[in-house]
Amino acid sequence: MKVMIVDDSQPVRRMIASFLDDLVDEFFECEDGSKAPAAYREHRPDIVLMDIKMKRVDGFQATAEIKKAFPDARIVIVSQWDTTDLRQLANKSGAGAYVSKTNLQPLREFIESISKPS
Repeated sequence: MKVMIVDDSQPVRRMIASFLDDLVDEFFECEDGSKAPAAYREHRPDIVLMDIKMKRVDGFQATAEIKKAFPDARIVIVSQWDTTDLRQLANKSGAGAYVSKTNLQPLREFIESISKPS
């Protein structure tokens, strides 16, 4: 399984990769939403883990751009912020799930569920 992590914090990208390392064959990293569509096009990951707040382009806009070009893309918002409004924005942008950085276990379970052979 290939996973792309889009987050402006390198320590957070490393923490997420470390937490999922035994489930993922290959990681790609992207430090801003502005670079995420091109990185998706280049690497074609099985799943994208997208932060919300980044310097140039936020995760909602980047998610919408990826989903417009690649409707089958699987994108999970992974954020330290967790409100009903943010979850609704994530859904509207095309994200398939929303996970809080304070508890990544649901993310791990989601990846395990999609990586099981059919």
